[in-house]
Amino acid sequence: QVQLVESGGDLVQDGGSLRLSCVASGNIFSFDTMGWYRQAPGKQRELVAAITNGGSTNYADSVKGRFTISRDNAKNTLYLQMNSLKPEDTAVYYCNVKLRLNPYQRRPYWGQGTQVTVSP
Repeated sequence: QVQLVESGGDLVQDGGSLRLSCVASGNIFSFDTMGWYRQAPGKQRELVAAITNGGSTNYADSVKGRFTISRDNAKNTLYLQMNSLKPEDTAVYYCNVKLRLNPYQRRPYWGQGTQVTVSP
């Protein structure tokens, strides 16, 4: 069984910073692309940032230059460094990890979500 545990969400002021972490555990064969999504009240879940096995990254236009996604495969951990936070960044943030439990099957897993609130 795979478990993703997120941490780092908090209440911060406009312009502040936070670092989110997502730790994967279980009988994992290998990791594939990892990403962070967010969902604000009344809105659809959206991709914030993603990172491939090779380290290639992509970001939503709204966070480019402010957020940085990274991964530490040795620690089974995904990170999201968020700087210059804005009230519109307020949302529940979810990690999404595509991984393999064996060489033949890949599937995505979701974390439980961590709340980020940015006050004006």
